[in-house]
Amino acid sequence: AAAEEDDDDDIDLFGSDDEEEDQEAAKVREERLRQYAEKKAKKPGLIAKSSILLDVKPWDDETDMAKMEECVRSIHMDGLVWGASKLVPVGYGIKKLQIQCVVEDDKVGTDILEEEITKFEDYVQSVDIAAFNKI
Repeated sequence: AAAEEDDDDDIDLFGSDDEEEDQEAAKVREERLRQYAEKKAKKPGLIAKSSILLDVKPWDDETDMAKMEECVRSIHMDGLVWGASKLVPVGYGIKKLQIQCVVEDDKVGTDILEEEITKFEDYVQSVDIAAFNKI
């Protein structure tokens, strides 16, 4: 019975401490990490986009809303795409322009967009963000 117990001591259940195997495993792991890093570098990053619904308010009921929309849509920036628009009644015959746009977050900020729209002082009184959704 004593001889059988000695045989059990020779079995290494948790792997060996052989340094050659550790070095080889380390080389394989480093090679795989390098390949993974190369693969990840080639893959294009995800572009963060947002959908913004803007309320563009005119000065009064006599403001030419078609011209105001034309002015707003004339703003061109890299990463900005204009979408659908509609006129929404506010009251006393005044309507506001509600216009949709999609922007790339890194290229176009809401502050810049509002600033560009309010430059059309003859038509635009103010600009508000009605809805802001990440895509």
